Amino acid sequence: MDSELIGYTDKFSVTPGERLHFMVSTTAPTYRVTLVRLIHADSNPNGPGLKEEIVESRLEPTYPGRRQIACCGSYVVVEDSPELERLSSITLQAWIYPTTPRKGEPQGLIAQWSSAVEAGFGIFLGEQGDLQFWLGDGTGHVERICTGKPVRPREWCFVAAVYDASKREASVYQLPQRAWPEDSAAAIVRHAACGSFRSHHRTPLLIAAASLQISRSRKAAGQGIYNGKIDSPCILSRALAPSEVESLRQGLSPAEVDREAVVAAWDFSADMGSHRVSDSGPHRLHGRAINMPARAMTGHNWTARNHDPKAAPNEYGAIHFHDDDLEDAGWEADFAWEVPEGLRSGIYAARLNSADREDYVPFVVRPKRGQPAAPVAVLLPSLTYLAYANQRIEITPDHASGVRDRELRLDPLDDDLAAHRELGMSIYDRHRDGSGCCYSSRLRPIIGLRPNYRYWLVGAPRHFAADLYLIDWLENKGFVYDVFTDEDLHFEGKGLLQQYPVVLTGTHPEYTTAAMLDALQEYLDEGGHLMYLGGNGFYWVASLDPGKPHVMEVRRGMAGSRDWSSAHGECYHSTTGELGGHWRFRGRPPNALVGVGFTAMGWDGAAPGYSRKPGSFDPRAAFIFEGIAANETIGDFGLVLGGAAGDELDRLDYALGTPAHTLLLASSSGHSRFVLPVIEDFTQINAGLMTGDHGANVRADMVYFETPREGGVFSTGSITWCGSLSHNRYDNNVSRITENVLKQFLAGSLQPRSEPGS
Repeated sequence: MDSELIGYTDKFSVTPGERLHFMVSTTAPTYRVTLVRLIHADSNPNGPGLKEEIVESRLEPTYPGRRQIACCGSYVVVEDSPELERLSSITLQAWIYPTTPRKGEPQGLIAQWSSAVEAGFGIFLGEQGDLQFWLGDGTGHVERICTGKPVRPREWCFVAAVYDASKREASVYQLPQRAWPEDSAAAIVRHAACGSFRSHHRTPLLIAAASLQISRSRKAAGQGIYNGKIDSPCILSRALAPSEVESLRQGLSPAEVDREAVVAAWDFSADMGSHRVSDSGPHRLHGRAINMPARAMTGHNWTARNHDPKAAPNEYGAIHFHDDDLEDAGWEADFAWEVPEGLRSGIYAARLNSADREDYVPFVVRPKRGQPAAPVAVLLPSLTYLAYANQRIEITPDHASGVRDRELRLDPLDDDLAAHRELGMSIYDRHRDGSGCCYSSRLRPIIGLRPNYRYWLVGAPRHFAADLYLIDWLENKGFVYDVFTDEDLHFEGKGLLQQYPVVLTGTHPEYTTAAMLDALQEYLDEGGHLMYLGGNGFYWVASLDPGKPHVMEVRRGMAGSRDWSSAHGECYHSTTGELGGHWRFRGRPPNALVGVGFTAMGWDGAAPGYSRKPGSFDPRAAFIFEGIAANETIGDFGLVLGGAAGDELDRLDYALGTPAHTLLLASSSGHSRFVLPVIEDFTQINAGLMTGDHGANVRADMVYFETPREGGVFSTGSITWCGSLSHNRYDNNVSRITENVLKQFLAGSLQPRSEPGS
């Protein structure tokens, strides 16, 4: 990029009276700030065009620009202590599972090393993956004892380094867990006449990094970050004999070998749901994990008999570190804004402009807790925004060729993202070492969370920008509404929903926590009305870190449609301890909640409409189809993929929990070969069933059913439904059906359903 301008906020959902901080990085000397309310984001000339309203504020019109950087890479920091500074003889030991051993730069394993004065000690993987023991006395003399043999990737290896100060001798042990005769990855090196080491005062000890670089703003960045797992690292205050080192390899704890010599013995199986790294040794040299390395990971002693960390925590003593993890960009705030009292609920943004760049930093203003201002609640799928945040791995022609009928064209913002690897990735991506990314944080710039971002698969708004189609329609039709986010619902539960006669979803509420599902089900059971206006909803098990609610976790599991698979034994969430994967495999399929569930996906440019089914002529559904002809095709038009039944689709399926009294109102048909059924519907491969133009399950179903206490659910089963609302200046059958249902749900008077057999 020739220039940069990008920002983020410390919160995504705020109430009047709260203060919102904006973090901005730019290469421009100054930039302008305008607060706007976002209404419609699609500039397609066939629609209503871009719509935003300027909001009066007391912000300065311009602010000085400055460049801010994000420091990615995960590791553990243990603050310096007298116990570390007093060391003269030493033993370092750990089990490691390296994933990029030949990285081309040293990777720290356990190190208290000052790169500025070359003082301290540590064990490292060298540039070519061999184990190295570094000793530095701060005078310019550095001793490096190397095995000269690279460790094997993705295998557990016992590593240890011993230094005897009285003899000036050092030993390095590199012993694969599964060693073979004449194993080229095994080595024991002994070195005499070594130099000594001296710990540099106030230098922290690091696990999975070589050293810290401190910027002029006092921001610390890990250097020499390790990719892979580490299990049971420890430090002892004397040089262990070879037999004692072998005892550690055979499974004795450091305390069993020599309790008095234990300086620290970190237990990664403790506090797996937090950033705390516990030391079980006598000095309690606890550490803290930086940038959310993956926890609840199988260790070197995992037996494969237990797959839940809670059942055998001692077998989950590993943390998986990555050099591209990012929890918090850590930028300083450039300006703040207090949300004024009386500001209406809605979707807002700080629009940033420099001489040649523009960026939007969006946020939601919700009403104060317990003070609803409208009868309609719009539930924005913010966890889906977070899941796709800075998605990278799927943006390839090879991936697009099987599901898209047009040439791949990236949004310019995708080019910006490619230039900034340090901004982290989505949970669709794999880390540089090939492992799946299971955490995503909103405390960083998120390229796709922009009204002007066009998703590469559809060439149009998707996710956040697509949900503005619904906002624009509500504005045009004069409905008064409040806006909330998934995070709001997760933490407040059904009490948030009970204030509203009707709740509307966004276009793609794919990621859902257990608390959210509970709240929605309780809301419906107590007479609420839900309009599910999207597709592929309530699909993935998601969790929010209780201690860090800006972090979402998803474990993909090993079944169903997914972008990567969890490793064996690593399907449970570290943050909540629950089983990950699809809600369908957890016994809570979306069909049971909203009548339909994910069935097919594809992104050709000819999405069809819906044809009415017999259920649409049932008297219970008369209010839905008022003004709609019997033979009318519904939604064979739209701003996204050309129709209302496109992108990702849901179907009715009684076997998957669709309530028995559900009415099938309409279905799409005639999807092209680029629209394919989901993997989880198949137990065996069958070419005739798998191709989209032969698959009976390749369709979007529109359904309706009543819930207890005169509540009801209306579902459209397609992500692109809302993209058709504005067609013909909002005078169309998609708009009319949506309006019919919303008005009736607001009125609260529904036709009682007939009992089966009556």
